[in-house]
Amino acid sequence: MTGETLWYANRATGAVCLVLFTAVVLLGIGVRLRGRLPGLPRFGTVTLHRTLSLSATAFLALHIALAVLDGYVNITLTDVLIPFVSAYRPLWLGLGTVALDLMLAVLVTSLLRERVGHRAWRALHWLAYAAWPVALVHGIGIGTDTGTHWMTWLTVSCVAAVVAAGGVRVAHSARAARRTPAAVLRTAEGARS
Repeated sequence: MTGETLWYANRATGAVCLVLFTAVVLLGIGVRLRGRLPGLPRFGTVTLHRTLSLSATAFLALHIALAVLDGYVNITLTDVLIPFVSAYRPLWLGLGTVALDLMLAVLVTSLLRERVGHRAWRALHWLAYAAWPVALVHGIGIGTDTGTHWMTWLTVSCVAAVVAAGGVRVAHSARAARRTPAAVLRTAEGARS
């Protein structure tokens, strides 16, 4: 592969990662809300979330491999694994490394879910909510397509979708929290009668 081909492939895989990881976050929120996609049973939504997560991770691995192979910028495996040590744009590349490290923690604990237990898995799974915006900022800061119309619209669309889904998730949690004390009070009053 030529340097130009690697550069275009790296840009393309970065954009695909944004779309795929956005879809993974949206499906994860949907699964948590016990939602389902039209035409799929609930377990189908969970399965799609897991499958898309693995696909997104494969594209991320390809994105990273292409960045390391591209000779235009010297990005080493150390730069990929340890945040903020790169000579090339250390802040922006470091944020990508932080997002990768967070996603690796989510991936490993998901693969070992039975061994780490549901409570530990769920606690570590929250790292995905941190990884997505960190990766987004990485792409905005280091991406060579930042500022182009298509990338701006893609980024705005992904952010809007995650913010909207996150708002629904927070509203759902707030409603559940308001209902819980009343249900406990009714149960306690019923027990006294």
